[in-house]
Amino acid sequence: MPVNVLMPALSPTMTEGTLARWTKKEGDNVKAGDVIAEIETDKATMEVEAVDEGKLGKILIAAGTAGVAVNTPIAVILEEGETANDIGAVPKVAPAPQKAAAPVAETKAVAAPAAAAPVAKAGSRVFATPLARRMAAQMGIDLSKLQGTGPHGRIVKADLAKGGMPKTAAAPQASAPRAPSAGVDAKKQADLLGMTYKELPNNNIRKVVASRLLESKQTIPHFYLTVECRLDDLMAARERINAESKGAFKLSVNDFVVKACAMALKAYPAANVSWTDEAILQFDHADISVAVSTPNGLITPIVKAAETKGLREISNEVKDMAARAREGKLKPVEFQGGTFSVSNLGMFGVSEFSAIINPPQACILAVGAGEEKPYVEDGVIKIGTFMKCTLSVDHRAVDGSVGAEFLQFFKRYIENPVSMLV
Repeated sequence: MPVNVLMPALSPTMTEGTLARWTKKEGDNVKAGDVIAEIETDKATMEVEAVDEGKLGKILIAAGTAGVAVNTPIAVILEEGETANDIGAVPKVAPAPQKAAAPVAETKAVAAPAAAAPVAKAGSRVFATPLARRMAAQMGIDLSKLQGTGPHGRIVKADLAKGGMPKTAAAPQASAPRAPSAGVDAKKQADLLGMTYKELPNNNIRKVVASRLLESKQTIPHFYLTVECRLDDLMAARERINAESKGAFKLSVNDFVVKACAMALKAYPAANVSWTDEAILQFDHADISVAVSTPNGLITPIVKAAETKGLREISNEVKDMAARAREGKLKPVEFQGGTFSVSNLGMFGVSEFSAIINPPQACILAVGAGEEKPYVEDGVIKIGTFMKCTLSVDHRAVDGSVGAEFLQFFKRYIENPVSMLV
């Protein structure tokens, strides 16, 4: 019988998406695991795979359609011998309601989709698409413990998001997303005053970022601590390492910053925390989110357990994830989570700034440009390169003394980079 392809939930917080494009056309033969479409989520562009083999009999949602709710039928796959005449009435699903702002990712729960069908088994066999099997092997997920949402209970890629959640994580409490205050209506004011303008529609990423930033400033008691680090030894070490690499890799100052943050959090874990009403969560690893600007908005790919990685590995990971972030090709697991953030505007000549905390994290480090200036050492005036770094802190989870202690560890690693190598 014809099989409906549904709009998948590609991340735990996804409620709707934009059907960016179809990679198959009506009449094309498809196999289970074939990529048939691309979906733009709140953070990236993800692939949709066929859940069964057959022929793409009918496309129900046109490419470019925005606000398609999860579980909405988007296409129909016909099995062998079936024709378009076998396609019955496709159940209509109301489009996702228009919201004043996108839901806050990661920190807010959404209504769960319809209950998944039981996993289809034949004896000890578990039915899953080839792509789901490959991803499960890479992620260490036991398919036999998952419920499949594909046809006849088949496990598909979207089901792995549920299986990949840490077993110790508490289930989020469902609540309606809180819309930000509208404030002054810029469009209405511009129209009243006869101001001319162009409308640049907000994509999902910008809506989510706007909602998260507003939530952060409205609900998190920020305070700020600034430290100045001398970079002369770091610059010399960087130059020597890059010269000896013979082009195999090239370290940036930001790679040293990421490593120094991770080492400081390992040495002083009191700053590697998040606030909850019941307890402060102190994390075992320093998962460093690195702010990356993309044509679609800001995204923060994560260097997982950065304290265990060398500078070269960190550099390669950041470059790879930043490139894929700009192409919209990051996987949700690569940008969701993180325990601490780094935002670096030094390459733009910005000497000092304060960043907004990325909830539910408790700290973000804003890194400015390295600038030459005179300083006094042992009564002698010298010239050195200095960099200002400002730590934005959630005062609920991190006290002023804790933030200051963390910055002292960070400063020691930056000014003595050899200590990061042992």
